[in-house]
Amino acid sequence: MTLPRTPSFRLDGRRALVTGAGRGIGLAVAAALAEAGAAVTLAARTLREIEAGAAAIRVTVKAEAAALRLDLLDTEKTRQMIASLPAFDIFVNNAGTNRPSASLDVSEEDFDAVLQLNVRAAFFAAQAVARQMVAGGVKGSIINISSQAGHIAAAGRPAYTMSKFAVEGMTKAMAVDLAPKGIRVNSICPTFIETDMTRPSLSDKDFSSFVRSKIKLGRLGVVEDLMGAVVFLASDASSLMTGSALLVDGGWTAG
Repeated sequence: MTLPRTPSFRLDGRRALVTGAGRGIGLAVAAALAEAGAAVTLAARTLREIEAGAAAIRVTVKAEAAALRLDLLDTEKTRQMIASLPAFDIFVNNAGTNRPSASLDVSEEDFDAVLQLNVRAAFFAAQAVARQMVAGGVKGSIINISSQAGHIAAAGRPAYTMSKFAVEGMTKAMAVDLAPKGIRVNSICPTFIETDMTRPSLSDKDFSSFVRSKIKLGRLGVVEDLMGAVVFLASDASSLMTGSALLVDGGWTAG
């Protein structure tokens, strides 16, 4: 009897680009991809952070890692930069922001800041990477870092919730368009992960208690909780997945 073989989770020989990679989730997923064998490029606006992250990956993981200063809000320069590079096999669309405010209090400035980065910049970055994949004949994997807020409303975060619902729609639409090219597009939807971005909100004891009460597993997320998920979606182990949302929410949206 011949048994089926488990598809490999290894990423040897593949090139990965991770945005928002200077800290938090972005740095963690870059390290995870490198541990799985990928050559990673860490992109962000702050060169010092991504250079430090790339150096740490080279020393600790013994993998190829480079830093790329990229301001995703400048879509034309982003497009030009990505077009000047060889096609990536993996793109983790991670850069994002949040400016919590109740619906009655959201300012136009905050609304525009959240939607410009989380939706507009994310879409055109993915488009630029996908164009290079198509031009290079690369059957790659695009992974949008979304949120449980793309599936259930987050109180006091209307702009962020709106942006993540848009990311979920973008993921499905791009998956449909790019499937004939062999390019897969999926999203990862975390619950509250302890990072610099969430720390101000989670420092409020009442809010932190509320969050913990909603997470069925009874704890906040940490960046390590997302590392296996991103490797899975980047690898051949998920080769029949596209247009899907991988919820890493501790059971929040289960009921």
